[in-house]
Amino acid sequence: MNQNDKTSARPPVVDRATWQARLDELRIREKEHTREGDAIAAARRRLPMVEVDSSIPLIGPDGPVTLLETFEGRRQLVAYFHMWHTGRPAAEQCEGCTFSTTHINELSYLHSRDVSYATFCEGPYEESSRYRDFMGWTVPWYSVPQDAADQLIVDRHFGILVSYLRDGDKVYETYWTTGRGNERMAPSYGLLDLTVYGRQEFWEDSPKGWPQRWGSKGGQFQLDGRPTSQWSRLAAGRSDDLGT
Repeated sequence: MNQNDKTSARPPVVDRATWQARLDELRIREKEHTREGDAIAAARRRLPMVEVDSSIPLIGPDGPVTLLETFEGRRQLVAYFHMWHTGRPAAEQCEGCTFSTTHINELSYLHSRDVSYATFCEGPYEESSRYRDFMGWTVPWYSVPQDAADQLIVDRHFGILVSYLRDGDKVYETYWTTGRGNERMAPSYGLLDLTVYGRQEFWEDSPKGWPQRWGSKGGQFQLDGRPTSQWSRLAAGRSDDLGT
């Protein structure tokens, strides 16, 4: 039995009319939250931008490419900068980046808006691309050489989510975020927030007795010593040998 099943904590039981009335009260706040999100997005669209060298080199499946080429001819690009621990086994790769990247599968809706998506991974291509294959990810994957990382990261760190705009042969960075800003990549969190027990993480403001078993330092993305989503791949018989 999952240890979370052992709790007897649960919300009070009321009749449907009372329940709906409380939900209607909450819905007012939810709509305010949605409208504020729309206003923030509108402000984001009005930010200035900074030019980035479009010839910055990356490594793809067929060898060197430029930042410009990763747009695949589209006007915009969203890139996730995936952390990588060179020489370490799959079990020790970044659990947070694995959590975020695992959720990104279908790109056609982005493409329909003239937006490309790519993973820019730290470390050597051959090693990290084996991880991509083990995980079954299909998003475009590029390795970022150190010289390129210095130009793209610019005093930040891997684990950032970046938006770019292309104007002809010129490339501009329009927005970036990290930390909880990356949660928009992972609908699992959005769905968990709709459940009565939430994310079950220690920082959450939950009623007394609610199950809370996960920290916020990476353990929330792990199960039995590995990034959680690796277990289903191993069960399917995939090799996690990265050739290190």
